[in-house]
Amino acid sequence: MVVRRRDWGSSEALPRRARFFFGAPRPHQWLRSFQVEIRRTRPEDPPGEWVIPREAVRRTILYCHGGGYVACSAATHRPITAALARLAPARVFSSDYRLAPACPYPAALDDAERTYLWLLSLGTMPEDIALAGDSAGGGLVVALLHRLKDHGLEVPACAVLFSPWTDVSGSGESVKGNDGRDPVFRTENIQAFAACYAPQSEWTNPYVSPLFGDLANLPPLHIQVGADEVLLDDATLLHDGVVAAGGSSELLIADGVFHGWQMLDGIVPEAREALDQASRFIVARTQRRRGPS
Repeated sequence: MVVRRRDWGSSEALPRRARFFFGAPRPHQWLRSFQVEIRRTRPEDPPGEWVIPREAVRRTILYCHGGGYVACSAATHRPITAALARLAPARVFSSDYRLAPACPYPAALDDAERTYLWLLSLGTMPEDIALAGDSAGGGLVVALLHRLKDHGLEVPACAVLFSPWTDVSGSGESVKGNDGRDPVFRTENIQAFAACYAPQSEWTNPYVSPLFGDLANLPPLHIQVGADEVLLDDATLLHDGVVAAGGSSELLIADGVFHGWQMLDGIVPEAREALDQASRFIVARTQRRRGPS
């Protein structure tokens, strides 16, 4: 009732409203953070927080939160990051990348790359790392993979994408086809949020809309999306493109769910099922060596 609206207001009002409505409320953040330790980084390190399970593991997940590039934080997405930490199990580093419109493109991508390189500098091996993200964070994950390939850097073992926003121009048929069916977003929202992140001249830049990049030689992807989402094509076209380029991608299209349903772990069974599937994918594709956290 409060989120699905055609007009989020001016470029000043939109991020303010999004920051009020998006993300898990603090009680839900706290309730879902059991059996993990939350540890903020030092000022000299990339901003964010470690979500550490009781079991000592080398497996590491770098998580990029959603929020249309203008809202949310590592804390607002603890229902997802804590669940992944417990279920994999894995050390999760949840990034607090800079937000638009104060810090537009390429700030978020620069922060994501810096954070990945920082994990490597700590001695974490690429084969021990999985990337994960939802919505804008899912798009940021794919953009980071493009950046790593273009810079000749080793890519991580795999990536998990929850309803990724991979085309900020909103050219997919589902953006209009699912208008009125999507429980959360309307057609007009896509370009309104995109305008806060990057100028229209950049909307087809593969680092902004990674769907338009070279989809060959990406690590294995696990993609989840709701059948009624306006971002359905952002997920399906990415999956089809990766497979056509000879890569590995698995796509799960869920019925009767809303954008970001994984956030309601502990409340709706579909959220736990989705997180279980994502965790199994990560476990199967990362090294299972044990070691100090």
